[in-house]
Amino acid sequence: MTATSISDAEGKSVEHRAMGVACGAHALHDGYTDLIYVMLPIWQQEFGLGYAALGLMKTVFSGTLAGFQIPSGFVAERIGPALVLALGTALAGIGYVAAGFSSGVAMLVAALFVSGLGASTQHPLGSSLIAHAFAGPRSLKALGTYNFAGDIGKMTVPAAASLLFVILPWRHALMLLGGMGVVAAAAVFVAMPRMATDTKGAGKSTTASSSKVVSNYGFPLLLSVGVIDSATRMAFLTFLPFVLTAKGASLPTIGASLTLVFAGGAAGKLVCAFIGARMGVVATVWLTEAVTTVGIVALLPLPLDAALFLLPVIGVALNGTSSVLYGSVPDLVEPARRTRAFSIFYTGTIGAGAVSPAIYGVLGDAIGVNAVLMVVAAMVLLTLPITLILKPALAAASASAS
Repeated sequence: MTATSISDAEGKSVEHRAMGVACGAHALHDGYTDLIYVMLPIWQQEFGLGYAALGLMKTVFSGTLAGFQIPSGFVAERIGPALVLALGTALAGIGYVAAGFSSGVAMLVAALFVSGLGASTQHPLGSSLIAHAFAGPRSLKALGTYNFAGDIGKMTVPAAASLLFVILPWRHALMLLGGMGVVAAAAVFVAMPRMATDTKGAGKSTTASSSKVVSNYGFPLLLSVGVIDSATRMAFLTFLPFVLTAKGASLPTIGASLTLVFAGGAAGKLVCAFIGARMGVVATVWLTEAVTTVGIVALLPLPLDAALFLLPVIGVALNGTSSVLYGSVPDLVEPARRTRAFSIFYTGTIGAGAVSPAIYGVLGDAIGVNAVLMVVAAMVLLTLPITLILKPALAAASASAS
């Protein structure tokens, strides 16, 4: 075997390991995140909680996840992403094991804090791992696959919990699911490839890969598009059940309608990444955001049956933009700063998604549900001029990388 073929084989091995570790971690961590929705009714009955307390539990997990992403990136730069991601995966699982042992609300909240702290490591480090392993348009496709894996976890882990509850008490089921995280942590540490940028001196790298043209304004503009996109997506999902209720939808129909949106969203994350690799980021964002706006506006006057047919299409466009945006982060920052950039990007987008329903809720009380969704649809269009300003930065980064 020649030196070239050995090098190619090693490169493929690194790609496969990076994809396996990142997608596996994403599926497990996102599954843990959405497992809370299954547990809330059980905890309400077990501990006699009100809705405010249940909301606080979700906020503890999500707030910890969002708030510690940037610190996770900083720690990874010092001690290495493999160790941090493995520790985070273990903590995410240990938190659910502790929830299974919880004897009161205080211990349960502490357990969710631990699990959220562990989950904060996954998005920045998993995205950065994929971005380091795959180059050029292949990076965009790989990040789309990585994002799609998270949606698979959101569907499978809560479903697995529901099945376990048939044969096990909820405490034992949570301990079993949490134990999976500890086992997965060991696999992450062993299998995760060690990139050159994993070292402590990565921030001072002067390799050819870090000499690409990086604009000063590209990443902030990309982040602003991501913030608007995430805020409008969460606002739409918040008000959708009320729109469908006004059309005569029952509770089971509303549940099915959300499943249609989420299924379309999962497909959109994968498909739009491949479209973006062929059409370009700006063209794809214009396409997805335009479809989102038209879809929301068209949904409002439609009867219920027609609205249900439209929801998967809205879901594809609604979530498809995110894959293109996440996949563009590596093009706008130096390789040594990608982990930090992904930390900032995920913190901004997740934070915007958490805050926007409350803001739009106040507006909804003032002007009504249909009117506030028209505002949401209009806000989506703000991303279009921003992407035009962003286009030269993306073009320069693409030219310097070729």
